[in-house]
Amino acid sequence: MFEFSLLLSPFLFILPLLFFFFSFIRTKSPSSPSASALKCYPIIGSSLEILANLNRRIQWTSDLIRASPSATVVIHRFLGTRVVLTGNPSNVQHILKTHFHNYHKGQTFAINLSDFLGGGIFNADGDNWKFQRQVSSHEFNTKSLRKFIETVVDAELSDRLIPILSMAAANNSILDFQDILQRFAFDNICKIAFGYDPAYLLPSLPQAKFAVAFEDAARISSERFSSIRPTVWRLKRLMGVGSEKRLKLAVGEVREFAKNIIREKKEELKHKSSLDSTDLLSRFLSSGHSDEDFVTDIVISFILAGRDTTSAALTWFFWLLFKNPDVEDQILNEINEKSELPVFDEVKDMIYTHASLCESMRFYPPVPADSKEAVSDDVLPDGTVVRKGMRVTYHPYAMGRLEELWGSDWPEFRPERWLQRDPDTGKWSFVARDPYTYPVFQAGPRICLGKEMAFLQMKRVVAGVLRRFQVVPVVEDGGEPVFTADLTAKMKGGFPVRIVERAYRE
Repeated sequence: MFEFSLLLSPFLFILPLLFFFFSFIRTKSPSSPSASALKCYPIIGSSLEILANLNRRIQWTSDLIRASPSATVVIHRFLGTRVVLTGNPSNVQHILKTHFHNYHKGQTFAINLSDFLGGGIFNADGDNWKFQRQVSSHEFNTKSLRKFIETVVDAELSDRLIPILSMAAANNSILDFQDILQRFAFDNICKIAFGYDPAYLLPSLPQAKFAVAFEDAARISSERFSSIRPTVWRLKRLMGVGSEKRLKLAVGEVREFAKNIIREKKEELKHKSSLDSTDLLSRFLSSGHSDEDFVTDIVISFILAGRDTTSAALTWFFWLLFKNPDVEDQILNEINEKSELPVFDEVKDMIYTHASLCESMRFYPPVPADSKEAVSDDVLPDGTVVRKGMRVTYHPYAMGRLEELWGSDWPEFRPERWLQRDPDTGKWSFVARDPYTYPVFQAGPRICLGKEMAFLQMKRVVAGVLRRFQVVPVVEDGGEPVFTADLTAKMKGGFPVRIVERAYRE
């Protein structure tokens, strides 16, 4: 995740600098920065450019990385503090694997998300993280959990998503497809994590209490990273006002709701001689991890991870399909070829669809940048010096746009770059990129546990939706969605579409 650690300190209180700020805004356009053009002043560093590009920080930092010969940029902030941004695969491997022990989530990340996530796996470092990773890894690597996930996804698809799309097609109505996919993902992850159905994807599109509280808690927690200084939100929390008051109420509701489910599940498991529930909560409790705070933290972390990542990936995927109808035709051919296979085999053999999803996430990774904190002094493989306490951000969004990694045709949406055709059979096989060139699911010891679950869900949605419908964005001529990111990527303002029923295909 991109820690908004680039944000400036409260130098605006230093009145003489206001003149320089406003003259800079008037004379320089932030639309196309380069590393050599990055302005750095005494005391304030590059804070003026940071502020000027605040609303397009992902795109701006991507441009900086792409303009750098080493694909690494050091940005100077207020009072000499520095942050490192990199799209260099050697540096990414160094951070995420070779010197993993030296790059932690760090205090900034932990403090900003502590009220919401507590000590959960995505907010933890050291032995606490290692213990949770071992427990979670064991539970994820079971056939019964995979089968349970398949069942949950298929039920949500056939009972809720498809009927809503069918109704929209019949009525020629406009849907916010981003919202629909988020609701779909939220129902799924709650069933998988808690064994609880929030029923967020119903025809009425309800404001389910738990879902709304969870959304508020995630959004306000992410806004802490955008605060000019941590003291601002800490003071608001101390005084119990504004967004921090709303965050306290939302977090309280989420955690109390989660603990009630945990208590009910504990009581339920007492009366069972064997485990017939396969949600993650039941698995954690049955394996002896009964501490309410521990289980609450870890399950809420998994809901956060599964709630927006797959829906974000699918939102941008359907947009790219609209722009590339030849790719959509290829996927439709594959879907029709596999339609007679069992669900698991259908998903497993959807090679071209898998490649298309990977290509889509190259352009629009659900987590566009992720930041770590150096435990001690270090030097990255490209020679960049890192001091203890510095934030180091690797940038999948920028990396997907680097010509040296993807070739001169990198701007093209071309799933074939992930495929290799057998000269004898003519069949495609998938060729993965190394995770340090394509760190969309992280890499090294923290590589995403839910990667296979995410692909299973996405391919089932793609097959289920495209088999029956065409998703047609409602855009102005030449209109392009705006990529924006908080904890995860989104389309700014949603993704309005019309659903068109396909003619029957033999």
